[in-house]
Amino acid sequence: VSAMLEQLGWSHTEEHRTVEGFSLDMADAETKRAIEVDGPSHYLQDASSGERVANGSTRFKARLLRAYGWNLANVAFFEWDRKTASERRELLADKLAEIGVRREPELIDAVS
Repeated sequence: VSAMLEQLGWSHTEEHRTVEGFSLDMADAETKRAIEVDGPSHYLQDASSGERVANGSTRFKARLLRAYGWNLANVAFFEWDRKTASERRELLADKLAEIGVRREPELIDAVS
């Protein structure tokens, strides 16, 4: 994920520790933008719908980070695992846009 984000032009630090003590998978501390890659332990299965939903601690961390001014996007394992390389690049470009990082379409196409 990190390498593909670099290919898309987003410079970041891996395993960034915020001043508040949170660990972020990938972050740009200067702009307070981060992407978290969430594996199975971050999700529960809703008993009635069968949908995967973020667990309480994952949701709480995201709420706190946003309260501290961070723009945060999450990449769920079940989104990532089912995608081709091209679809993964598109997913990450969407996640970057979600946190306010604008990428030129030709840059996304160039790494396809």
